[in-house]
Amino acid sequence: MSLSIHRVVALCAALAALCLPLQATALDAQQAARIAAGDSDDRIKALDEAVVSGDAALGPFIQALLADEVRVAGDKAYIVRDGKAVDAATGAAATLPEGAEEPMNNNRMRRELGAALAAIQLFSSDAAKRADAISKLKNQVDEGKLPLIQKAEAAETVPELKDQLALLKASVLIASADPVKRLAAAKLLGDSGHPTTKTLLIERLAPGAEEDAQVRAALQKSLNKVQSKLDWGERLGVLFTGVSLGSILLLVALGLAITYGLMGVINMAHGELMMIGAYATYVVQNLFKQYLPGAFDWYILAAIPAAFLASALVGAVLERSVIRWLYGRPLETLLATWGISLMLMQGVRSLFGAQNVGVENPSWLSGGVQVLPNLVLPYNRLAILVFAALVLVGMALLIGKTRLGLFVRGVTQNRRMASCMGVNTARVDTYAFSLGAGIAGLAGCALSQVGNVGPDMGQGYIVDSFMVVVLGGVGQLAGTVYAAMGLGILNKLLEGWQGAVLAKIMVLVFIVVFIQKRPQGIFAVKGRSAEA
Repeated sequence: MSLSIHRVVALCAALAALCLPLQATALDAQQAARIAAGDSDDRIKALDEAVVSGDAALGPFIQALLADEVRVAGDKAYIVRDGKAVDAATGAAATLPEGAEEPMNNNRMRRELGAALAAIQLFSSDAAKRADAISKLKNQVDEGKLPLIQKAEAAETVPELKDQLALLKASVLIASADPVKRLAAAKLLGDSGHPTTKTLLIERLAPGAEEDAQVRAALQKSLNKVQSKLDWGERLGVLFTGVSLGSILLLVALGLAITYGLMGVINMAHGELMMIGAYATYVVQNLFKQYLPGAFDWYILAAIPAAFLASALVGAVLERSVIRWLYGRPLETLLATWGISLMLMQGVRSLFGAQNVGVENPSWLSGGVQVLPNLVLPYNRLAILVFAALVLVGMALLIGKTRLGLFVRGVTQNRRMASCMGVNTARVDTYAFSLGAGIAGLAGCALSQVGNVGPDMGQGYIVDSFMVVVLGGVGQLAGTVYAAMGLGILNKLLEGWQGAVLAKIMVLVFIVVFIQKRPQGIFAVKGRSAEA
């Protein structure tokens, strides 16, 4: 049976490959000695030549140089480790000659060695290692590494990394003596959106740095393009931080939307209930560290129900012991819960100390996703956005679709009629207050992943949460969402314009003016009377 033409070609290629001589992986002896000893300029030149040649043994040799394990005698270099010497070129065991000297690596040489070590990774089979090498070389590349970058660019198969290598090459050519090369590099750098590119362009536009008018015009045009891209990154960053703050305010205010919006209780201890949820997360974290260290990355999944139950239990105790006697008297609930908040803070100080405690992020919540060169979205903030949405949906379903939600709405709207219909109003009050407290605990669990956990952490959110509930409309879940997101974004926009303190004042003034014009908030309750 005859072979197809494709199989014949493949077979010939395989036979030709077998006939090729094997590439030597040993480092050239004289080259190793030139890298290890002599004038810094000569050593760097030899190092660049070795990197471009692609010697497989160069990486371990550079690592030995950085670890001060290399000795030089004549035109040979040796690696000395654990009292044993080997030839740096061949790797064979050797006897260290008398008078062998240790190379002197100054800061410049160490920087070049580190850059060379990163440059070797440009030819790695792992795309992640190649990307990391490009990132490391951005701040320490020079014209001596241009052949290496060109070789890596020609061999690169990932389009994104190929573009990055092209920009890296342009950052080298921008300092070339040839104005044609500088002009081409200046135009190419305009495609970058990295902050280091902006710095490089500004340096080249400094007085006396670039004499050619055409190149200066291209540099200025590229700088404007890069600045425009960076501005978009900053705008999106402000928007994301505003949404992130809004999701945190939403989590904190959801519980208050029940206790204040539905039940009419001005709960000044709401921040402390949130604090209890955060400390419950801290306790669960420590238990996992001690008893389940292998499953530590999943402690947050156990901390969520623990935080809810801990805060809900404290809320139930408060409602049965204090709050139940004060329904219909909002000012007295304000004073009573303010005193309770002081007691809870002091209790936490007595149990855990007055200092903040550390709550660690699981590994899968550490780091972030880089959307733009100057915009990184942290995983923990993204997780809080998702968590806030899930809590919101769960609460909406609970209040709107369950029997408990029906009873809560009935009791809060007309307590006497609900009691006449056989509803145990006292039990419903306890359930509702516990639910609001438990949601505050969930907010504390989420906040423990992005901020400090301490006895005073609730004080920073109590005023903001009341503003969210009042602005959105008392008892209105949709209003709470709009108010939380709106205040979060508005606060971050004003912070970038006027600073954090003035931003808070301006937001407060805005809410006061808004409530003057619309006392019932964004979403007013519709009914037959003004009180409805």
